[in-house]
Amino acid sequence: MWQEGIAREITFIVTKDCQLACKYCYLVGKNEKERMSFETAKQVVDYVLACDLYKNDPSVVWDFIGGEPFLEIDLIDKICDYIKVEMYRHNHPWFNSYRFSFATNGINYHTPKVQNFIKKNKQHLSIMMTIDGTQLLHDMNRVYKHSNHGSYNDVVKNVPLWQKQFPGSGTKVTISHSNIDYIKDSVLHLFDLGLTNVNINCVFEDVWKEGDDKRLEHQLIMLADEIIEKDLFTKHTCSFFWEQLGKPADNDEKLVWCRQNAICRLSGQFLSMYSICTIFTS
Repeated sequence: MWQEGIAREITFIVTKDCQLACKYCYLVGKNEKERMSFETAKQVVDYVLACDLYKNDPSVVWDFIGGEPFLEIDLIDKICDYIKVEMYRHNHPWFNSYRFSFATNGINYHTPKVQNFIKKNKQHLSIMMTIDGTQLLHDMNRVYKHSNHGSYNDVVKNVPLWQKQFPGSGTKVTISHSNIDYIKDSVLHLFDLGLTNVNINCVFEDVWKEGDDKRLEHQLIMLADEIIEKDLFTKHTCSFFWEQLGKPADNDEKLVWCRQNAICRLSGQFLSMYSICTIFTS
């Protein structure tokens, strides 16, 4: 994890639009109208860089989410240029220690505008592409909004380019009641695609049913057995088997997972990512 996960995280919700209508998505009311303006983004950057609260933070992650953030790549490119210029102009310590972070559905990853942005900011980028696993599992939930057709083929074709540009980058598998029984096969499939870091995110909403815990336990036992049998643990990681899971948090620091799957390390009190810096589209 970059800077051991202690960097300040500033999140921009650049759009509520997305090509997909994932069946487990928590974002209701997706639409093409609600998008961030450049003027709003400038005000946020100006406020953050002038704020005394953040001046002792050695590093920052400027995080862009949606919807699908790469639908607004022109806006993002303009915002990132402004951020870099202003950090330099303020002689801000973040100018030498920053990241632009994205979680993308992967559909537009290969397009010229996205690739030009990557080329321009390559040394300061973190990009996570979401693939749920096998085509069966992925297409069960990650479907196009206008056709209900699965998106697996359009995403997986971009995996080799993504992995070549960002080797070791992870993906995020989202599980709910409907797809628990595919966890083992899907994680192993992602390993076969060349991904070495698989994060598994459980749906937060009230979709779970009696017995799901046993189904999950069964899948994890089978997955662990195969990882051990094939020595996959020497080069691969899966978040369900992280060493830190199940251990008590330190008294002075708490590691909190928020629903955007970003990590915020906070001191003394519980705060969500949006308490750090909430940025609404306008």
